[in-house]
Amino acid sequence: MQKRLYLYNTATREKELFKPEHEQVGMYCCGPTVYNYAHIGNFRSYIFEDVVKRLLISLGYTVKHVMNITDVGHLTSDADTGDDKMEKGAAREGKSVWDIAAYYTDAFKRNMRDLNIGEPSLWVKATDHLPRMIAMIGDLEEKGFTYRTSDGVYFDTTKFSTYADFARIDVETLRAGSRVNMGGKKNVTDFALWKFSPKDVKRQMEWDSPWGKGFPGWHIECSAMSLAYLPQPIDIHCGGQDHVRVHHTNEIAQAEAATGKQFVKYWLHGEFLVIDKGKMAKSGEGFVTLDSVKKNGIAPLAYRMFCYAAHYRSPLMFSWEGLTSAQQGLVNLKKLIVSEIGGSAGNADDVSEASDRLLKPFWEAVCDDFNMPVALAAVWNLLRDGGVSAEEKRHAIQKADAVLGLDLLVQDAGGSFEKNIDEGDIRVKLIARSDPGDQVIRRIAALIRERNIAKMTKNFMKADEIRHQLKDMGVGTKDLPGAVTECTLQ
Repeated sequence: MQKRLYLYNTATREKELFKPEHEQVGMYCCGPTVYNYAHIGNFRSYIFEDVVKRLLISLGYTVKHVMNITDVGHLTSDADTGDDKMEKGAAREGKSVWDIAAYYTDAFKRNMRDLNIGEPSLWVKATDHLPRMIAMIGDLEEKGFTYRTSDGVYFDTTKFSTYADFARIDVETLRAGSRVNMGGKKNVTDFALWKFSPKDVKRQMEWDSPWGKGFPGWHIECSAMSLAYLPQPIDIHCGGQDHVRVHHTNEIAQAEAATGKQFVKYWLHGEFLVIDKGKMAKSGEGFVTLDSVKKNGIAPLAYRMFCYAAHYRSPLMFSWEGLTSAQQGLVNLKKLIVSEIGGSAGNADDVSEASDRLLKPFWEAVCDDFNMPVALAAVWNLLRDGGVSAEEKRHAIQKADAVLGLDLLVQDAGGSFEKNIDEGDIRVKLIARSDPGDQVIRRIAALIRERNIAKMTKNFMKADEIRHQLKDMGVGTKDLPGAVTECTLQ
């Protein structure tokens, strides 16, 4: 079947047929600022972007995917005030900025692997591209788009006539209602291209420039790095919904002012993962990391499954109950696959044309602006169809999972092994990626028995010590109703 991809373009606020400008699709994604762990709300965006790339590849496109690592210049305020997040992270942990960047970059990449998020074609670090950023600022200065203040070099947004168009900003209302301390800025929407190092503070990251010692603004980084590796217009630029108003608006202004060309053709933005008090953020309450998800007995791919419960342009409400349900849903889906088609993944090159016909509802959903809830429902319906052979189902699931990334045909992943241990004095529900063997199972049961006794005799120090023993074995524990202990072996 012929597949046509439609996606919602933030620039036009319309769903459009995807027609790339280049033979190799250029895709740029705003990556992490590596001053702390990424939270699972951040990873909702990265999972969506991974689906975009997986689908493009499944449709026959080749993709050059570039993702930045922001290791300097991202201030705590969008108004170009506050501390550099990297310097703040270093001060928090008493380490060098370079050590902080390396540690949290490694943590981010580890979490990506856990979630089956493929690595980009290129990782690009801000600190490796200072000459490109300085050159771009020089081009903007030469063309009359900049001015200097006491604390930096700024982009004059009044010189870029279409500045307000992308985010539909009412600049006049913004000016009238602004209570922002303008400092030396001429306009409330102007933004820093280069910040001067404070005279009374020694920064760990600072560089010489034609305008003085300092560091780049966050926005110039993405424009300079994306254009270093991808031709204009870049086919697809992705990010979170919070990037629209400031970061991506500023990227467009400086990139198009510097080059005189359209910066990006299609802009894709994911909505927030929300908690009771608003979006999940590192600075707020309810900051949940993927490692904390794992410690609570939830497999990383269960979180990926959880993200498919809502369309990427709709807010997704986080709850531990919902996450647990997603994990059980993934386990049930894998069980259904085993019962219907067995565990063999087959030959990746041996995919029948029938699988495309059977997957028509799936392809229609994913090609309609990545409608993952409907796509996932189509997979369930296909598996339950008694008129389709096991071999055809296997081929179809293989193709669908190339987009979903849930390891559906890998039966030792995502907590697919379960064993209930009921020995009178203990009741244990064991979940593991694969059968850990009788010796490990007996050891876990013995430690749970000791822990239960310690709790009954109010020896809570001993109970906590046993919990740490289990943790060292890679076993997370959770007490369930009915005196059942759930043990998740990673």
